[in-house]
Amino acid sequence: MKALTLKQPGGLNNIEVTHVDESENPQSGEIKVRIYAGSLNYHDLLVAEGALDTDDGRILLSDGAGVVEAVGEDVTEFSVGDHVVSVFFPHWQDGPANASVSNFSNTPGDGVDGMATHYITRPVSAFTRAPKGWSHWESATITTAGLTAWRALVSDGQLKAGDTIVTLGTGGVSIAALQIAKMFGARVIATSSSEEKLVKLQALGADEVINYREIPNWGEKVLELTDGVGASHIIEVGGPGTLDQSIEAAAAGGHISLIGVLTGFEGTLPTAALMFKQIRLQGLLVGSRQQQIDYVKALETNDCRPVIDKSFHFTELKQAFERQKEGTHFGKVCVVW
Repeated sequence: MKALTLKQPGGLNNIEVTHVDESENPQSGEIKVRIYAGSLNYHDLLVAEGALDTDDGRILLSDGAGVVEAVGEDVTEFSVGDHVVSVFFPHWQDGPANASVSNFSNTPGDGVDGMATHYITRPVSAFTRAPKGWSHWESATITTAGLTAWRALVSDGQLKAGDTIVTLGTGGVSIAALQIAKMFGARVIATSSSEEKLVKLQALGADEVINYREIPNWGEKVLELTDGVGASHIIEVGGPGTLDQSIEAAAAGGHISLIGVLTGFEGTLPTAALMFKQIRLQGLLVGSRQQQIDYVKALETNDCRPVIDKSFHFTELKQAFERQKEGTHFGKVCVVW
């Protein structure tokens, strides 16, 4: 079978279409899945470009969706024909984050082989059911971006109707957060540097939008739009280059979810403002399998579908990553077999 593997030392030109042995038949507690689609995340890009160390010949991608082809002995949760989606941290089933999820040693496409392959055999814990009626490429957006937004706002943030949230940009996490917020009856203030994208954000339900290129001190604008109160939740995907504005925009006692590092890995932190406003700044990496199960139920109940920017064939994974790097995408970049 074919798989998309990374030759070390990494780099998009070192992504190869490789012929590998077909995944073995499932043993006790395992399922064999035919993968039909995947989606790209910033973490996948860091692995592909060699910024995160991984083994030579690693099969790429954390996010994958497909159909159960075979089940091992004692498997009761899944049956042949079920549509499933991968789990980012297969060893994190439920409960608070712990040391076992403080690194990517068990994450598909990083510490272990990923989803850019025709077939994969893994323990039941490595998948959940996909939302009923969804295409495989829609389901593939859940694993990383969608679940991250769900955990930030719902599992950790305890989002409720009437809250105000701020989203940064138009990547997969930010758009999923916008959709989740509207699902709960929250108010959304969305930011982008593109007027065209701001119009699209409003069409998705954003209540107010801010062009951060025209208004670089957008934290003050959020305060203005909220009559000086600020936002209850900030989906912080930028990192050190935007964190000062997120703190400015946050309400007293607000919650900032530190999710991304698009502006770098290190920077200064206005600790006095954090303290005076009594803000909760929480770093997070995706979520648990149970949180993913909860998220899937919410998506089905509310018939909320993800936004797909563009889909590529799996063998065009390099081009898909290039689309992601351009930063012009709106929503998720996917790959399909």
